[in-house]
Amino acid sequence: MLTEARVYAYSAVLMGSPILLKLFEDNQTLAAQVFRLIRQQENLFTVNRAASEVMAINHAAGQHPVVVSQPVFDLIACAHAVSLLPDSLFNLAIGPLVKCWKIGFQGHSVPSPAELQARRALIDPHEVILDADARSVMLARPGMEIDLGAIAKGYIADLVQAFLRQQQVSHALINLGGNVQTVGAPPDEQAWAIGLKKPFGAADELIGVIGVNNRSVVTSGIYERYFELNGICYHHILDPRTGYPLDNELLSVTVISDRSLDGDIYTTLLYGLGVEQGIACLADKPGIEALFVTRDRRVICSSQHHFSFQLLDDDYRLVH
Repeated sequence: MLTEARVYAYSAVLMGSPILLKLFEDNQTLAAQVFRLIRQQENLFTVNRAASEVMAINHAAGQHPVVVSQPVFDLIACAHAVSLLPDSLFNLAIGPLVKCWKIGFQGHSVPSPAELQARRALIDPHEVILDADARSVMLARPGMEIDLGAIAKGYIADLVQAFLRQQQVSHALINLGGNVQTVGAPPDEQAWAIGLKKPFGAADELIGVIGVNNRSVVTSGIYERYFELNGICYHHILDPRTGYPLDNELLSVTVISDRSLDGDIYTTLLYGLGVEQGIACLADKPGIEALFVTRDRRVICSSQHHFSFQLLDDDYRLVH
């Protein structure tokens, strides 16, 4: 349907999130093809369906390797490499810990230290064994689980962008719920305007607006899935080193990059590093930029070469 001047918006619920596609022509056939592509990819990577390739790996944990398709192997290999970086908060084997907390899935209690210790014994990414020649994945211990939730959306967003370009689309936006990927900019405009949500605010409350052209915007924040108990906020960004939600100065991290896959990787890595180390990490990565939102209400840009930012909320202070 037509929602703004010349913008046609199509929506569906996939991967547990509302998906939004914006085009500048009424092309329901193309929209259906995009949603079909997303659904096909979701069926490969999800851990919420018993028949997915990832679930086949998890079911065989501690028993035998599982041969998977090349795209699934490649994404697991990518996630595995990032998981093995020193002090990486990214961990493709974090599944048992996620299931223990159940944050965002009716989880409202804090697991016991003994329970967390038992789960942490099952999340060592070194015990995910890859064989590139056989295209197989083996989890060394029974009870281990890989979870590609932290990276699959970015991969799929990039596939959608490539598909739209193949279809000669020059102006489009796909929002996979936290992952926004763009094709060009809206006609006659310099950039897409992507809202930066106010942590713990109403759904439409924004700190500011990010302007991008042909770039991905990925935001991860502690306000997305959480519960409160005895005055403490327990959120879904878990620290595999402790088993508990990460506790640092950040409320959210937004990554602006060419690939949404990189956005997924770096939001997680930068969350673990914090502002100072995060900015240092990006110093030699000119194609990847970040916006950090801190608990003391600062918005800190690592750089602003490939995007613009307009602050809208006077409660926050923009730091360059």
